[in-house]
Amino acid sequence: MEKKSENFFERVYEVARLIPYGRVTSYGTIAKYLGAARSARMVGWAMNNSSGKDVPAHRVVNRVGLLTGKHHFDGTNLMQQLLESEGIVVEDNKIQNFKEIFWDPSKEL
Repeated sequence: MEKKSENFFERVYEVARLIPYGRVTSYGTIAKYLGAARSARMVGWAMNNSSGKDVPAHRVVNRVGLLTGKHHFDGTNLMQQLLESEGIVVEDNKIQNFKEIFWDPSKEL
């Protein structure tokens, strides 16, 4: 099991590294793209373990644009600050123009 999840995490990181600057995607969308539609939580775990792997984990949010992973970032508002530095508007832990900036690898790769 350990090998399988490590391999899945690496595949998740490969997709996450392709998310364009100023765009976001969801855990479930990455899971679906990788052929594991029911593995959104595993994608979340991969993001939680991505520190030091040059993965833009701040660009991965939940299916409605909430910053559900923000407590895994150092500092109180680092995830929000990283998104805002890319021009993404966040209010009350939610991305405001979510549909407009949403990136779907199934459609864009």
